[in-house]
Amino acid sequence: MQDQSHDDTIWIFGYGSLIWDPGFDPAERVLARAPGWERSFCLRSLVHRGTPEAPGLVLALDAGQGACAGLAFSVRTGQEVEVMAYLRKRELVTSAYLETRVALELADGRQVEAVTYVIDRHHDQYCGGLTHEEQAAIIAEAHGGRGPNCEYLFNTAAHLHELGIPDPHLDALAARVRELSR
Repeated sequence: MQDQSHDDTIWIFGYGSLIWDPGFDPAERVLARAPGWERSFCLRSLVHRGTPEAPGLVLALDAGQGACAGLAFSVRTGQEVEVMAYLRKRELVTSAYLETRVALELADGRQVEAVTYVIDRHHDQYCGGLTHEEQAAIIAEAHGGRGPNCEYLFNTAAHLHELGIPDPHLDALAARVRELSR
């Protein structure tokens, strides 16, 4: 990992909705990989894509094999405090995510450390291990403050395709949710 003591740039790693809705205007947007992590529908959403009575499912970064591909965003100089406050309000709404720093490999060869949000496996909202069919059934029905749960899945899958990032699990899940939604 490069020594970032000479560069105070804050990097953010997006692997789900941050890819298509970061909520801030980054200085740079670069394809990136986070080794040792995977994108997983393992977080029950009680606010944004579901309710406490009918939770939805959203993606979380979970420890895993291989690497999770996504986008790295650099925060513009002078906007660090504002951006981090926004992200914390958005991502830490129920404390199911842990704000952490992960090593990233950028597509242009740089290696940086980025702030990202990983699942707290000890939190009540963690639901790793759901079957494909269980995930599809929940996502097809749930709706929260930011809209239908299926919209979240479809947007994420579509933007991964646009970026050239393959995710066969999300593709299969999106196809099944479309079948259930007919």
